[in-house]
Amino acid sequence: MASSPEDPVLERYFKGHKAAITSVDFSPNGKQLATGSWDTFLMLWSLRPQARAFRYVGHKDVITSVQFSPLGNLLASASRDRTIRLWIPDKRGKSSEFKAHTAPVRSVDFSADGQFLASASEDKSIKVWNMYRQRFLYSLYRHTHWVRCAKFSPDGRLIVSCSEDKTIKIWDTTNKQCVNNFSDFVGFANFVAFNPNGTCIASAGSDHTVKIWDIRVNKLLQHYQVHSGGVNCVSFHPSGNYLITASSDGTLKILDLLEGRLIYTLQGHTGPVFTVSFSKGGELFTSGGADAQVLLWRTNFDELNYKDVSKRNLKRLHFDSPPHLLDIYPRTPHPHEGRIDTVETTETTVRTLPDKGEEICGYFLNPSLMSSECSPTILKKKTEDISDLPSESQRSIPLAVTDALEHIMEQLNVLTQTVSILEQRLTLTEDKLKDCLENQQKLFNAIQQKI
Repeated sequence: MASSPEDPVLERYFKGHKAAITSVDFSPNGKQLATGSWDTFLMLWSLRPQARAFRYVGHKDVITSVQFSPLGNLLASASRDRTIRLWIPDKRGKSSEFKAHTAPVRSVDFSADGQFLASASEDKSIKVWNMYRQRFLYSLYRHTHWVRCAKFSPDGRLIVSCSEDKTIKIWDTTNKQCVNNFSDFVGFANFVAFNPNGTCIASAGSDHTVKIWDIRVNKLLQHYQVHSGGVNCVSFHPSGNYLITASSDGTLKILDLLEGRLIYTLQGHTGPVFTVSFSKGGELFTSGGADAQVLLWRTNFDELNYKDVSKRNLKRLHFDSPPHLLDIYPRTPHPHEGRIDTVETTETTVRTLPDKGEEICGYFLNPSLMSSECSPTILKKKTEDISDLPSESQRSIPLAVTDALEHIMEQLNVLTQTVSILEQRLTLTEDKLKDCLENQQKLFNAIQQKI
């Protein structure tokens, strides 16, 4: 089928990792791409054709998450080795190590102002770090199982987290309390993210679903079941109008949130797709998975008015529907063992890294989410110069908020503040009670000694 100019297009691929890709992120200026992998390496790619890539060595186990700071001067990574690293994204790749978690770290996320970093771990906690002083600040404990992901809201006032305890929690960063809880999951959420204006969250479910929640009214807004495997990652377009999803069924899917429907299915990876991310301007997105390749796509569809696109799309809300008219398949194959970009390795520690081999593939994701085979992908690499990407103006559609909804929101805010005050008073009471008990114990000991 002939493609339209507004269809997503596979631009190129990056091959250099030796195992599955777990996380991808664009630099804020859109000129670089960071990737983490089961091979324990972090790689930094330039989007300029034929440019050299850098491999950063330091982690001793699977890298589970990577993210650029808002200014692009730092690169954070999380690992199953229980550490977080902050890298300077240049050819030297110096890094500093953060240790506080007592189990594998699953995600890292910078606040929008770059002052803080949130990390989620299998020790059931979320930890927040000060980036200026580069020190640990505080922990958030309420989850009863491994925490898979934690993300700041755009204004930095909230953190959303998801756990294998089948809950999604919203945290207030000011009083460090859990202020909201979503728990109607058959499975658990692998990944969560705020939309660009911070009013909604999207969750990627192990039960094959994608859900959109309005956190202002604690309501499920949209529920998509378009995948036939666990959903591992989601990414909002900067406009907030589109959501892209990555799944263990081997596909990427693009959802039009304004129309509430699936508009594209992208076939590019062989085996599960673990990660996907839009660039900061939304003109590109990238994906990675079990085939150890990173694919770079040009968005295109966001250049049209969304109604023009939706007129051409068929509504398809379940994975076992007939093939969609806009399913995208790469049209031209390339040899998998083709020439790859030059890779420069940057050593950041003197430790000898163990050979991980295939054994590390088993413990990044739940084995039930994995496909049976992870074979090489067949795609074509294009050599167009995309080093200077235009910064596209972000568009947003204002939400029609009624007076009644505003009133409910005000009441919720009042309730939240009241609960926070009560929790603080309870904490003070507990502290005073503890002091009283300690004093009583001291008096009792003193009396015992006199007797």
